Amino acid sequence: MRRRKLIVLVVAVAAIVGAGAFAVVAAGRVRGSAAQTAAAYFAAWRKGDVLGMERLVHRPPGDFVTRHRELSEKLHVDAITLTPGPLRSTGEESAEVPFAGVRLLTELGSWPFESTLRLAVRDQEWRVLWTPETLHPLLKDGARLELGEIDTTTAEFLTSEGARIPHDSYADAYLDPLKPEFAETHQGWQLLLKAPGQPDRPLLSRQPKANVERTTLSRAVQAAAARALDAVDDSTIVVVRPSTGEILGLADRLKEHYSAVRDVFPPGSVFKTITAAALLRAGLDPRSEVPCPGSYTVPGFRTITNDGGVDRGTVTFADAFAHSCNTTFVEQATTRLTSKDLADTAAEWGFGRPVVTGIGGSCGTVPETTDPDTFAEDAIGQGEVVTTPLCMAALAAAVQNGTWRSPRLLSKGEVRRIDGVTSDDARMDEDVVRALRDLMSAVVDHGTAADSGLPEGVAGKTGTAEVPDGPPHAWFIGYRDDLAFCVFVRHGGSGRGAAVPIAVRFLNGL
Repeated sequence: MRRRKLIVLVVAVAAIVGAGAFAVVAAGRVRGSAAQTAAAYFAAWRKGDVLGMERLVHRPPGDFVTRHRELSEKLHVDAITLTPGPLRSTGEESAEVPFAGVRLLTELGSWPFESTLRLAVRDQEWRVLWTPETLHPLLKDGARLELGEIDTTTAEFLTSEGARIPHDSYADAYLDPLKPEFAETHQGWQLLLKAPGQPDRPLLSRQPKANVERTTLSRAVQAAAARALDAVDDSTIVVVRPSTGEILGLADRLKEHYSAVRDVFPPGSVFKTITAAALLRAGLDPRSEVPCPGSYTVPGFRTITNDGGVDRGTVTFADAFAHSCNTTFVEQATTRLTSKDLADTAAEWGFGRPVVTGIGGSCGTVPETTDPDTFAEDAIGQGEVVTTPLCMAALAAAVQNGTWRSPRLLSKGEVRRIDGVTSDDARMDEDVVRALRDLMSAVVDHGTAADSGLPEGVAGKTGTAEVPDGPPHAWFIGYRDDLAFCVFVRHGGSGRGAAVPIAVRFLNGL
């Protein structure tokens, strides 16, 4: 009987000891693994299951769910891609998983980032040790991310072909003031990092699109005009398409805020094109023989001389034009024309017509006068006559095409909207036009622009305008095919010496 009781006691003691040992083993067991917890966290994150993520975090902050949802909402996150790297052990009960992520933002597109998911055993379980940097590495020390709007009302101008205006082509002074006429509000976006005590740091941006408007400028013509002026200060080239009036090139390097479109200058001998038109209409034939003495005195008034006092004797009127005989033009104008005749002819050839460009502009003035000395000077582009390079380009275009058209930098509809007026085309006298073409061809063939390197087919007129405040202004107007131009060099010297070489570079650069 005693033996049986002893056996029972031993069994009971053994049972108690065994149960205690099992309890000790069970108490030391860790539920799950770092890999399982990390995988579950990433899976919940991909699905947007923030509550599921929170359950895997050791002591999550009270705003854990709010932080995640607000970040996605404020940044307009459409989707997130997560690519975990290999799990790395950092201790007996700690590990980490480096991962790459890409957030797809509605306004800004893909935004990649890299971070690390840290894990550790807490309360016999593998848990995520979460910090704001887990959400994004920049979210530390109280930093936050913010998506903001960018508004702009800019406009961008293109060439007629739809290309960008050539860089440094000296057209900005005319295009920039036009931008308010075409500006429309467009919206862009910017992602900013805002850290306490630090300036905002832009991370991503999508700039607003500017409103795009095509001009009449030709990329090739504008580029060639700009390059032709590169070595010449205080100069400009205006290029017009005679058949349409479109401004193909407008390169302006004039100093002291002078404008080739709005400011007027004495034209010198290029104005003889107008005087010749008046004389032709009065009956003077290009083949008529006329005197070209070294000097000529208006009876009872002042004396006019040729450049260098050159006496050419008797020449045809065409040759007088080709060699720019001041004396011939003064004598013929003062004996065959009145000041009103000259002013009326100038008005027909642009001086009395609206210049409707879209960028403002004027043609100049040819005032009527009763003073014979002033009239004599007016006839050779001195005196009170003033004009713009723009108007002289339009004059050359009218000779080439036979129709005067207002130059324009924009479409006809936009020019009408901006300027508020229109300008009608004007057909010129065919006989006068035909004669002027011959006269301008003679200038290049054997006159003041001969042997200067101008390409075949160019016709033109040189001009040198005396001014009281410095060296003469240099001019050259001309055309070739459906392209007319004016080159002007303020205080440049002679037309042949300063303006013609620019025209040569321009035309050869096309």
